[in-house]
Amino acid sequence: MQRLAADAVTLGYDGRVVAEDLSVEIPDRSFTVIVGPNACGKSTLLRALARMLRPESGRVLLDGRAIHRLPAKKVARTLGLLPQSSVAPDGITVADLVGRGRYPHQGLLRQWSPEDERVVAESMAATGVDALADRHVDALSGGQRQRVWIAMALAQQTPLLLLDEPTTYLDIQHQIDVLDLCADLHETQGRTLVAVLHDLNHAARYATHLVAMRDGRVIAEGPPGEIVTAGLVERVFGLRCQVIDDPETGTPLVVPAARGPRRADVPTGGPSPRLQQ
Repeated sequence: MQRLAADAVTLGYDGRVVAEDLSVEIPDRSFTVIVGPNACGKSTLLRALARMLRPESGRVLLDGRAIHRLPAKKVARTLGLLPQSSVAPDGITVADLVGRGRYPHQGLLRQWSPEDERVVAESMAATGVDALADRHVDALSGGQRQRVWIAMALAQQTPLLLLDEPTTYLDIQHQIDVLDLCADLHETQGRTLVAVLHDLNHAARYATHLVAMRDGRVIAEGPPGEIVTAGLVERVFGLRCQVIDDPETGTPLVVPAARGPRRADVPTGGPSPRLQQ
């Protein structure tokens, strides 16, 4: 079953086509991760799924209806987005930024309520930033800021959550922290997550459904344990490798082929040609 899908979409910017006749279905209640080399169209696809980019042809479907024909607030109550580069307003506190996630639930007759207060508090607690509520966002570390943005997306209370490279600029510890948090949201709250990731091993460890792209096309999709092979990695990324079982999780682990020995330019013990006059 799926609630979100791209149906034969052509996507591009400024007259340049990035993907043509592309179709993808996001399984409901999955943690779907989109991977592929740089400029393959994965972030472009996510922007289209999030209603930030209108297809030149084809349709993005949300619950069977064209997403661009739905009211903006209805989409915002169903689908949350964590963009690649989020910039907080100057001087805003953590609690105020997270509170902005409640905007889709408010209107002329419904302003801030105890329900909003409860949801914001729960979202901050779920992401471990409740102790930072009164801190200014611009004074936080990169990992803390990323958790605050996820808390804001959680405060929207959407069943679908899209994340564009949520681990960018984070060190390895904070990358794992953010991905563990995403996995917890998927497993404990039953949310459907769609993320773009650069690290194939992270994708294979956390995803329940993997979409591998190259040149604007889907090359393979399915559970990581079924589709991640040495042949697929070479086809998608041009990388020779072995795929073994991750000793911690049993998920596929990509081990790049070793670099070959350097070619000897001169006989052992002879002078370097560059030094000869």
